[in-house]
Amino acid sequence: MRLYVTVKSLGKRKPVLERKELLLGRTPATVKELIEEVVLQQVQGLVDRQGRGEVLPFLTGAEIGEQGENGKVGFGTVYNGEPPVAAEAVAAALLAFEDGLYKVFLQERECALLEEPLQIGEGDELVFIRFTMLAGRLW
Repeated sequence: MRLYVTVKSLGKRKPVLERKELLLGRTPATVKELIEEVVLQQVQGLVDRQGRGEVLPFLTGAEIGEQGENGKVGFGTVYNGEPPVAAEAVAAALLAFEDGLYKVFLQERECALLEEPLQIGEGDELVFIRFTMLAGRLW
């Protein structure tokens, strides 16, 4: 199943929205299954990047310019050499959802409960909004 994911962090200075294509192996029936599928896919992507093992990373001028517009230029290096534990990553993502650290929207409708049934169609728009904790006083 093909979905389009938009990720936004409200704590960023620039309003950067990035739309990416996401291919799921199966159609999730609930919000919990959707989060599990996305997290497992992201963990696998991290494992793949760790295994690449480039000897000398480099950036092109275009990549530097594009990353500079987003506010951070980096090589995308994974510094922790240990492979992530998928079950722990899924548990952390589900706990963060329950704690309200991020919201999930499917076709501009908020998905508020983990056991909420989903009506997902091919090419639907999925949005993750991560909230940032602020420090300081309220007055």
